[in-house]
Order: sequence, then C-alpha cells, then structure tokens
Amino acid sequence: MSGYIFLAVLNGLLIGLSRALNGKLGLVIGPLRASFWNHLVGFVFLAAVLMILGGWSLENLSAAPALAWLGGTFGALFVATNSLVLPRLGAIRTVVLVICGQMVAGLLIDYRANDAAPEPLQLAGIAIIMLGVFAARLSGARKASGAAGRDADAKAG
Repeated sequence: MSGYIFLAVLNGLLIGLSRALNGKLGLVIGPLRASFWNHLVGFVFLAAVLMILGGWSLENLSAAPALAWLGGTFGALFVATNSLVLPRLGAIRTVVLVICGQMVAGLLIDYRANDAAPEPLQLAGIAIIMLGVFAARLSGARKASGAAGRDADAKAG
C-alpha cells in the first residue's frame, strides 16, 4: 500500500511540474498549441516505452466502452485549460482549485458507482479547500494593496 501512496504523491509532483512547464509554453505559443505539443511528445514517449517493453498491441480496443475513449479528450482539455489559467492564477491557486474540482468529481463518481451520499467530512474537506483559496486570495490582495501604498508613499516623499 505504501508503494502506491508514494506513486500517487510522485504523480502529483509530476503533474504540478508538468502544468508549470506547459503554462510557460502556453504563454509563448498559446494554450491549445501547448496542449497539442504536450500530448504529441507524451504519445511519442509512451509509444517508445510500449515498444521497448513489448506492450504495444491493438487487441481488446473494442472491449472498452465508448465513453471510456473520452478520457483523452478531457485530458487534452485539462492540459489546455491549465496552460491558460496557471500563468494567470499562479501555481498554488491553480493546483488547489484543480484538486477541489477533482474531489467534487470523485464524490459524484463514487455516488454514481456506489449509490452512497457524500459524507459530511468529505463535503467539509471541499469547503476547507475553497476557504483556503479565498484566504490566499485575501492575503495576496493585502500584499498588493500594501505594496501600492508603500509605492505611493515613496513617490510623495
């Protein structure tokens, strides 16, 4: 179990790094182009890994339900959206908001799959994350207004 936990945390670190790098690329070439190149490079990388490992196969492709193929579309939109918002909101806000959205999606998916209503602590967790984003925004606004006040004082003095 701890190996999976480590991989999940490592995955989160890699996603954060990937979004930051793709955000920089998005500022230069645009978010949709950045998403395109992100996925093309990823495709080439995974194709090479599958060929090296001998896992390249077209078997069982038709066994997957039709909706399962939309994951790639959502992934491309996710990358393009992050390329757009991360440079504007900052890494921490973007990551926290994405995690909040993922938690809401997880609650809805678990509800549909298990027919179990979200637990109060799960809802509280989402609320705490949103409060954290709000608090960070207030803190940023205070810093900005404080800096503006100091700049005005310096010009007047």
